[in-house]
Amino acid sequence: MISTRPFNAYLDTLTEVAVLLPKHYYSGKSSAFYIESGGNVTKMELVGVQELNAEIKYTCRLKEMPEFGREHVILDERLMRTDLQMGGVIRTKEFDRLFYYEGELGSMYTPEKTSFRVWAPTATEAFVKFKETEEAPLRYMPMRRGPSGTFEAEINGNAEGFFYHYQVRVNNIWHEAVDPYAKMVSVHSEWARVVDDEKMKVEKHQLPPFSSPLDAIIYEASIRDVSSQRESGIKHQGLYLGLTEEGTQSPDGQPTGLDYITSLGVTHVQLMPFFDFFGVSDTDFSANYNWGYNPLYFNVPEGSFSSNPADLYARSVELKQMIEAFHKKGLRVIMDVVYNHVFVRETSSFEKLVPGYFFRQGIDGMPSNGSGCGNDFASERKMGRKFILDSLQYWMEAYNLDGFRFDLMGLIDVETMKQAASRLRRHNLGLILLGEGWDLNTALPAEEKATIRNEHALPEVAFFNDRFRDSIKGSTFQLFETGFAFGNSKMLDNAFAALTANVGCSGVDRLFHSPAQSVNYVECHDNYTLWDKLEACFPGDTETNKKRHLLATAIVLFSQGIPFLHAGQEFCRTKHGVENSYTSSDIINQMDWRRRGEFVDHVQYVKGLIEVRKSTGAFRLRKEEAICYHMVKWPANADTLTVWLKDVGSYGKWKDLVLSFNTGKMASTFALPEGEEWHQIVSGTEAGTKPLQTVKQDASVEPFSCAVFAR
Repeated sequence: MISTRPFNAYLDTLTEVAVLLPKHYYSGKSSAFYIESGGNVTKMELVGVQELNAEIKYTCRLKEMPEFGREHVILDERLMRTDLQMGGVIRTKEFDRLFYYEGELGSMYTPEKTSFRVWAPTATEAFVKFKETEEAPLRYMPMRRGPSGTFEAEINGNAEGFFYHYQVRVNNIWHEAVDPYAKMVSVHSEWARVVDDEKMKVEKHQLPPFSSPLDAIIYEASIRDVSSQRESGIKHQGLYLGLTEEGTQSPDGQPTGLDYITSLGVTHVQLMPFFDFFGVSDTDFSANYNWGYNPLYFNVPEGSFSSNPADLYARSVELKQMIEAFHKKGLRVIMDVVYNHVFVRETSSFEKLVPGYFFRQGIDGMPSNGSGCGNDFASERKMGRKFILDSLQYWMEAYNLDGFRFDLMGLIDVETMKQAASRLRRHNLGLILLGEGWDLNTALPAEEKATIRNEHALPEVAFFNDRFRDSIKGSTFQLFETGFAFGNSKMLDNAFAALTANVGCSGVDRLFHSPAQSVNYVECHDNYTLWDKLEACFPGDTETNKKRHLLATAIVLFSQGIPFLHAGQEFCRTKHGVENSYTSSDIINQMDWRRRGEFVDHVQYVKGLIEVRKSTGAFRLRKEEAICYHMVKWPANADTLTVWLKDVGSYGKWKDLVLSFNTGKMASTFALPEGEEWHQIVSGTEAGTKPLQTVKQDASVEPFSCAVFAR
């Protein structure tokens, strides 16, 4: 092994070596270079010389590809020697094709034998470092090189519960890493552990097939936030088991937790990250708070939500029990996944096992940072894509999940998302895939990003509709910029486009080709809550702000596309003016069940809106053509958006519906379409499918409110 390097040499393609001579090394000059492999010395063809700041770069061509998995030595004409290091070759498509491995990776347990397989194509040696218990002595087992850049080893006998690491030697440096495919880790994520999948099984409750994403009403919640408040009446506060408890009540006798969410009428609960993340202590979760967008081990449940993080199986079993508790109530569960980056690139298992492969680099050679977290995961590389697809399938099958929400999905490539949709829906036709299609500055061609601008390439994936959000409530990033629901009548045309899921029939530029691609929202865990923005824009105007809040929520629930609610939105959730609460305390982030009691009339109203939406398919039109035909913009005053849903009898009990949203300070009046009399089913204070009053033709809508008329 070469301990010192007089110069550096890197394999940049399968047959090209870059030799970098320092300028102080014989003035950086040389005329011939050789490669020594297995005792044979071959002269390389010199094809280029380039002067850099402190070095001279010599590009040399090999007659044949050097064998991976063994050491090679580069010599100059003075017979000075250096080792051939892995360079840019790992980011070439040829390398990807050569070393793509289709099989299973990780630890594979049986009572008789546990097999280990890791992908480390640039390594020359590899070991499994393991111990039987936390106190047991360390042992080392050499791994043999397998196909397509893998290394393999077996432990005979029952290795259940063993702690293990991989050690690999790359570029003559030893790296030690937790298995990225680990299904379980030790407390504080220091070791991977061998698990028996049979002991993690929980009885599954299969719900009937879900026909269309348009039938979904998504409710985003944090496992911790729902149950962390003492007044929640939940015993396992902040834990997986907290959301399995039934019959829990707040001090005013109202349901909380699982029972409360069920009572709303939503169809899907989208849970913020519950894979293993950095930022909260496994053993004292109350000491820290974090939303969980700091991924450590993607296939492992987060320990801080477990009643016993040190228990080998408690995390998994309790998480599965929580998911099945929702299923028993008829609710489906969407997992929030963060495959776009890791917490720290340099210390991640991916970087240690195959340095430079799993993360994008910009043209300057520095790590790409569209995520703002210091790294972007290279989903477009074959083994990066394989990891994401394998991980998704594992979660779906092992944990019986019903959908995935992709954080910063625009950093993931289109092909990976297409394959995810195809692969997952083969097993679960009703699975929902949605994500943030923001166009971020990552080292990926624009046409390859899974962004909203490329929605035509991803018809089976839904996108958070930021145009909807900003049209209805105003800019997320300019606090005092208001949208239509806040009284900005200049946004009326944009609001009508939002009602149509921003497909191409509103007169405003098209955003989507299908309503099933539009996730409609005015509030999520990010940025100011809707209530906090209202309070900033209209300080002291509490009663009117309550009306504006309900009006914005009504627009979400009565628009074409997929409605999305943030937990607590229905009772004007506040984070006390904190815009980014990702590390704020439980006091800021918790669902305030006392506040729910103060806004119980709002909760009932939102339940009524949900009942109306679910009563007819007219709010869930499947095709752009149907939206263009059935939705007619109806004359009203400048502060009011009125829409006639005509000829919709085939979708439900109502032949016609008129929706009217008045954002002005005065009551709005207009003439309803002629014909049979109308029944008002939604007013500013009541909502549901039962008629509130009968109207022949002249309709009136209270200030800052929504009205729905049906016949």
